[in-house]
Amino acid sequence: MQALDEQQTAARTWFESLRNRICAEFEAIEREAGSDAAFAYTAWDREDPSGEPGGGGVRGLMKGKVFEKVGVNVSTVGGTFSEEFAKAIPGAEDNGRRFFATGISLVAHMANPHVPAVHMNTRFLTTSRRWFGGGADLNPALPRAEDTAAFHAALKAACDAHGADYYERYSKWCEEYFWLPHRQVSRGVGGIFYDRLEGNFEDDFAFTRDVGEAFLAAYPPIVRKRMNEPFTEAEMEQLLVFRGRYAEFNLLYDRGTTFGLKTGGNVDSILMSLPPLAKWN
Repeated sequence: MQALDEQQTAARTWFESLRNRICAEFEAIEREAGSDAAFAYTAWDREDPSGEPGGGGVRGLMKGKVFEKVGVNVSTVGGTFSEEFAKAIPGAEDNGRRFFATGISLVAHMANPHVPAVHMNTRFLTTSRRWFGGGADLNPALPRAEDTAAFHAALKAACDAHGADYYERYSKWCEEYFWLPHRQVSRGVGGIFYDRLEGNFEDDFAFTRDVGEAFLAAYPPIVRKRMNEPFTEAEMEQLLVFRGRYAEFNLLYDRGTTFGLKTGGNVDSILMSLPPLAKWN
């Protein structure tokens, strides 16, 4: 993998620092619940199809009392796309199919069905072009209007600080993206999703950082509010069926899953998004 330039280094450093803060906060929640669960970190290296070193990443995984399974991954990879996959990536065919990608990806599946699952991902990619993408979305098996409103409010504030139309555009994009066409249902209650945000690096990077900050401010309070609520067997059944829908989306439609597998990423890190238990009727 080629040496990182200033922008690539700045993005990687931010994603890694955000990972550290999120993991510390999630571990603090486990302590509040009387659990000593902690993240286990597994580093992995990627070999590019060309034979040259292709970067790598670190998978962070915790299984606890509150977080039944949560993965927080960071990766920094680069090399050459396959000829076929390069056709789907802007600027790749103008750059000898060379690419660089760095990002953070998070999925949390919760032990209590009243605590919503959540997904957050932000990333920076370069070919002959450069862009940011990502977002965050809430995935409750048992939706609560006040939780949905609080999560969206935090993301809207982050969007409004950078563009008057950002929230309207990116929340709509989220609704459209996290849709299971074969079931005609949404995966969750939305959030924001954006991709190929390319213009001014500093402005787009600032927005991407604010998305991460909004997630960190919004999600832990929801967890703390719901994690001790009693639940029934019927509600647990709803959670397991909901998780089946979540798994279907990630395996059939998710861009991140496709990108990771097509570029030779670590399979366990890519599929950490899948729930530990799920059910299909």
